[in-house]
Amino acid sequence: MLDLEACWTAVENRDATADGSFYYGVRTTGVYCRPACASRRPLRANTVFFETTAAAEEAGLRACKRCRPTEPSMASRHLSAIEKACALLRTSETIPSLGELADAACISRFHFHRVFKQITGVTPREYARSHRLGRLGEKLDSGQPITASIYAAGFGSSSRAYEAAPVGLGMTPGTRRRGGSGETIRFVTVATPLGWALVAATARGICMTALGDDRDSLAAALRERFPRAELVAEDAGLKEWADRIVRFITAPEQNLDLPLDIRGTAFQARVWRALQKIPLGKTASYTEIAARLGQPKAVRAVAQACAANKLALVVPCHRVTRSDGELGGYRWGLERKRALLVRERAAVAPDEAAA
Repeated sequence: MLDLEACWTAVENRDATADGSFYYGVRTTGVYCRPACASRRPLRANTVFFETTAAAEEAGLRACKRCRPTEPSMASRHLSAIEKACALLRTSETIPSLGELADAACISRFHFHRVFKQITGVTPREYARSHRLGRLGEKLDSGQPITASIYAAGFGSSSRAYEAAPVGLGMTPGTRRRGGSGETIRFVTVATPLGWALVAATARGICMTALGDDRDSLAAALRERFPRAELVAEDAGLKEWADRIVRFITAPEQNLDLPLDIRGTAFQARVWRALQKIPLGKTASYTEIAARLGQPKAVRAVAQACAANKLALVVPCHRVTRSDGELGGYRWGLERKRALLVRERAAVAPDEAAA
């Protein structure tokens, strides 16, 4: 059953995110439209709602010629087009020009750059750079020599790779190749309402946060994650960051904004950045995250990136659910995931939570 008031709100706001979930018809014109149709808004008294285009046509209405509700939505057409451009960026040895990318996407050059960034969250050049860093990380992890890995990943010179790696990989290619050898990682464990939490950091920022039932298991997980690094236990300098995480679990007010030393492939980093944009009290499905990245077919890869996240709460993978609304998995336990979501929803809508 449709929520008629929610449907009307979507029509009033021309909410493009509601496209495909319902259609509205106008009795006085005999036309039915998408929620985001740019036509003049009808009067509420003249408006009816339908779950499908077939239902609207059975009621004697005809499709709007402006928003074309029987055809794929503009958003889905843009999504498909940008995926073609992303595929070209992933397979090209040199970064294609904007003109070449726009032609591949069948979008005018004037609109292409804006649409690409709107869907993926980055520019085409940033997307290509991110993909190359991901390939570089994979080559280094497989044991290939540094120079061979750099050129195999598509970098034209070692200097460009070394310039990009500290941000994209969280370390230099040499350090990545050695498994973190020579690094110093400080960490602290604190009690929270959901068990124990660990916060670990390098000089660049937090490299791992985790939830668990006891301190020893969390410390063991850190040693497994960074087997060759020097670990400094119970570092008092991290207390402020740890206290912020405890406060976030106890009474979440806003997303955690802490300095991070992200360790992962370029694709994982893009997924994790997308997770950080999910508002407090909201959730998103793996499918929705894949679509936002401009790779709608990469749902499984998004799920794997969420599972690989080592930054509990700071990168809120607990806000990602399956398309059917089920919780899905969570590295730190489904009961913790459920409790976090309940606390966050209560924080943004206390009256609704009480009801």
